[in-house]
Amino acid sequence: MIDSVTALPAVYNSILEESKKINFSMPSDLQTGSLLGTLVRSKPGGRFLEIGTGTGLSLSWIVESMDNQSHVTSIDTEERYVKIARDFFESDPRVSIVCTDGASWILQNKNEQFDFIFADAWPGKYNTLDETLALLKIGGFYIIDDMRPQPNWPEGHAEKAEKLIQYLDNLDFVKLTKLNWSTGVIIVVRIR
Repeated sequence: MIDSVTALPAVYNSILEESKKINFSMPSDLQTGSLLGTLVRSKPGGRFLEIGTGTGLSLSWIVESMDNQSHVTSIDTEERYVKIARDFFESDPRVSIVCTDGASWILQNKNEQFDFIFADAWPGKYNTLDETLALLKIGGFYIIDDMRPQPNWPEGHAEKAEKLIQYLDNLDFVKLTKLNWSTGVIIVVRIR
């Protein structure tokens, strides 16, 4: 069937079980995870940034798809979520998991360059967006999800999402595609 995801990352179900134990209610969509894995494969030796580690569900797609010369930095503010991700990935030298404020990290690392940024939290998406896009190499992917209305959106969030989409549409140094698929995914490529 074309809309199903057949091959989950090896640690995905174990992370999901641990996530349920702490009532983690924000797992990434499987289709989005599969897309992330596919895009990661296109960047051998790549440098990847995930803003919004959560418990590591999306990170599992990224890590499983990376080659041995790649590296991912994943950032989240919530220690109890990050602890689960660390339990599964801290022994992998290709992975750095940082528990800190994403916006502060972005501002403190403005000289870094990434082949791929998955912004799955407010920093890098609804704040510090310009600074985050400046971290993206030419030809690099910037991916955001949850751009279609979600049941857990607070009042007024739909307007924020619409403003973000309009802002991205008006940038002249990127090319983007909006997918009315999964939770609503936008894929941006920096073209200059």
